Amino acid sequence: MSYISIYEEWCKKATEDADVAGELKAIEGDEAKIEDAFYRNLAFGTGGLRGVIGAGTNRMNIYTVAKASQGLANYVCGNFAEDARRIAVSYDSRIKADLFAKTAASVFAANGIKVFIYPELMPTPCLSYAVRALECAAGIMVTASHNPSKYNGYKVYGPDGCQITTEAAAEILAEIEKVDAFEDVKKVDFEAALENGAVEYIKENVYTDFTNEVLGQSLVGDEEIDKNVAIVYSPLNGTGLKPVTRALKEAGYTNITLVEEQKNPDGNFPTCPYPNPEIKEAMALGVEYAKKNNADLLLATDPDCDRVGIAVKNAEGEYVLLSGNQTGCLLLDYVCSMRVKNGTMPADAEVVKTIVTTDLGEQIATNYGVKTINVLTGFKFIGEEIGRLEKQGKDASYIFGFEESYGYLSGSYVRDKDAVDGAFLICEMFAYYKTRGISLLDKLDELYAKYGYCLNTLHSYEFEGSAGLEKMQGIMAAMRNEMPEIGGIKVVKVNDYLKGIDGLPKSDVIKFYLEGNGSVVVRPSGTEPKMKVYVSISAENEAAANATEKEVVAFMEQLLN
Repeated sequence: MSYISIYEEWCKKATEDADVAGELKAIEGDEAKIEDAFYRNLAFGTGGLRGVIGAGTNRMNIYTVAKASQGLANYVCGNFAEDARRIAVSYDSRIKADLFAKTAASVFAANGIKVFIYPELMPTPCLSYAVRALECAAGIMVTASHNPSKYNGYKVYGPDGCQITTEAAAEILAEIEKVDAFEDVKKVDFEAALENGAVEYIKENVYTDFTNEVLGQSLVGDEEIDKNVAIVYSPLNGTGLKPVTRALKEAGYTNITLVEEQKNPDGNFPTCPYPNPEIKEAMALGVEYAKKNNADLLLATDPDCDRVGIAVKNAEGEYVLLSGNQTGCLLLDYVCSMRVKNGTMPADAEVVKTIVTTDLGEQIATNYGVKTINVLTGFKFIGEEIGRLEKQGKDASYIFGFEESYGYLSGSYVRDKDAVDGAFLICEMFAYYKTRGISLLDKLDELYAKYGYCLNTLHSYEFEGSAGLEKMQGIMAAMRNEMPEIGGIKVVKVNDYLKGIDGLPKSDVIKFYLEGNGSVVVRPSGTEPKMKVYVSISAENEAAANATEKEVVAFMEQLLN
């Protein structure tokens, strides 16, 4: 069917949601808008679904959510015994997130699958925890993570609490593609399903057990630390308010000031168009609060509370934002040093990081005799490595995992990045060092003095619509031709992960190793119409690293235009 025919079918049949029906009417006669909304089905992959909220097959709405849910239900019914057919559901603060979560639950229940859903919005790590705690066949988290407010999404988790594998995604996609969104979807009334027990709210004890697991990550033992450190915290209008403040308060941190405008859940994200702690603008209001309250530490978590960003004071009293790589290296060094000090370092300890995360992490791990496992981009690959260790009875060997995009996890109790754990561990690390007269910036300088200065930057480039997708594919194909140098620096090695390298799954990622211990990694985003370029430069000092990085980025931007 042509996109016009599909649009016309939706005009006749998509009458249940007034917003969708209104938008379909509003775009009547506008062929460009109709094409963009209907030229394809919203892509489903290992990251699940993610797209702009609105009318159309290429949008997030109750019809695309119900269709995906029916495909997932068919997959679960075809692959799991009847008594194992259970799915956990959670959602964040995004627009229509609760509606999409209940729509999915209604579809699962209609297919004879027992549904466990949180009674209120909860973070992604709480969903990962519930999948395993309630022995579910799958889980879904309705979120678009840190994207702007016009987006929503739908992450799918396997029984191991990790986001689904490439193989599972392909099987679920095959099932989704068989489903007609208007003819084949089974649904029951959500409230009726609650009444008859087909859908059940997740009990408080599951959330309490999760919190206790986070608190169990403490490494200070009986040592005295200053828990009266002045903390400013922003949930960026997402799910972090209750779980982060609960964990910190139960751990004894009571001097916490909340960023009032960003405290409560609000999918419009009125004060931060990009609710992502990686972005300076999203942290700006928190920095103002930190200055006003003379805070020691600023924390911010993204809407589904799986990423955490921080800012600390420098010697001049100005607040400095730390990158995910910097915070990750500080946490890794803290975890390793404390475990050595406490005698809790496993003999075969492992740290797991992604291929785009700073190689400084590997140097720190090696210094402590810890093995580094490098995995593809995406925390699910870190989660899969924890699962592999668990199957061998060695999950205690996992001591830390991190990725440059502000994701950290110090325990094996969940299989995704956890900003509740990240915030708790950052506060403990900060308080531990502050009690000893050391700032996090002092500690970072100490690491650079020991291992050499390392600059890591990420650059994202948008490629909207069908033309953008085609252009990204062309750029990746061109980069697979020989490139002797980048920004005047010799390329000494190329890893094309599409060929499958080091036992990793095939992935559309290219890593160029540069002379002088630098690298450039290029990959299309799996969830957004973006190309991402990760640059790593080693140099004798910050100024030299910045100058080299500018030349490398300028060269890459010419290739992308």
